[in-house]
Amino acid sequence: MLKKQNIYSVTIAFILSLVTGVYSLRADDYTIGSGDVLTITVYDHPELKNTVRVSDNGNIVYPLIGEVHVGELKIPEAASKITSMLGDGYIIKPQVNIFIEQFKSKKAIILGQVLNPGLIELQGPTSLLELISQAGGLKDSSGETAIIKREVKGKQQTIKVDLHALIERGDAAQNLQIFGGDTVSISKQGSCYITGEVNQPNAYPCGKGTTLLKLISLAGGFNGKASDSSIKIIRVINGKKKIFKDVELNTALQADDIIIVPESFF
Repeated sequence: MLKKQNIYSVTIAFILSLVTGVYSLRADDYTIGSGDVLTITVYDHPELKNTVRVSDNGNIVYPLIGEVHVGELKIPEAASKITSMLGDGYIIKPQVNIFIEQFKSKKAIILGQVLNPGLIELQGPTSLLELISQAGGLKDSSGETAIIKREVKGKQQTIKVDLHALIERGDAAQNLQIFGGDTVSISKQGSCYITGEVNQPNAYPCGKGTTLLKLISLAGGFNGKASDSSIKIIRVINGKKKIFKDVELNTALQADDIIIVPESFF
C-alpha cells in the first residue's frame, strides 16, 4: 500500500499537470522586484537584446535609454514603458518583449505538515500546490486545511483552504495563487479514539472521508465479542458532550470523536 505522502505526491503532480497552463498564462500578472533577472528584446533589433538584473531600488540600465525604473511594474507595464522610451527618437514603432530569466524578489513561508518547511523563493506565479511541491510534499500527518496569511493594503488577511477538496476532488478553485510575503500553514491531521470490542483499540487518523467502518478496519476489525448494532460515538459540540447511540457503520466521523464498541450478550 502506498504511504499517504506518496499518494499525495502523485495526486499533486497530476493536478499540477492540469493547472500549469493556467498559471503560465498569468505570468503577465507578475510584479517585477529587486533581484529579478530580465531578458529584454526588441523585434528586428538583435543588437538590443540585453539581460539585466533589477537593482535594489528597482532600476535597470538599458541601451540607448539608460536607467529605467521597472520595480513594482507588471511585465506588460515595464514593456510598455521601455517601448515608449525607445520610440521617443530612437526606434520607429519598437516591439519590446520581456522575459524573466530568474525570479528572485518574491518569497513565501510554508510551515506545518510539509517535509521541508521554511522560506521558499517563488519561481514566478506560484499556486498553493506548487508551493507544497517545492516544500517536498505533505507529511503523513498532514490535515485537511491550509491557512494563508497575507498583508493586503496594510491589513492582515487570513484565508482558509480546503486541502481535501483540492487534492482528493481536484477542486482547482482551492488552488490559490501564492504571493510574496505570504505565510502558509498546513494543519495536522486529527484523530479519533476507538475502544471496546475491537482487536486494536487506540487513536487513529481521522478526518473528512473517515467513516466508522474505516476506523474499525484500522483498529483491526471487531473481535469475537463485539456487537455491531449498539456502537456509540461521543462527540464534543460547542463545548458540550453529546452521545450518539446505535450508529450506522457508514456514519462520518469527526476529529476527536470517541467510539465505543460494546460487547454482544448473545
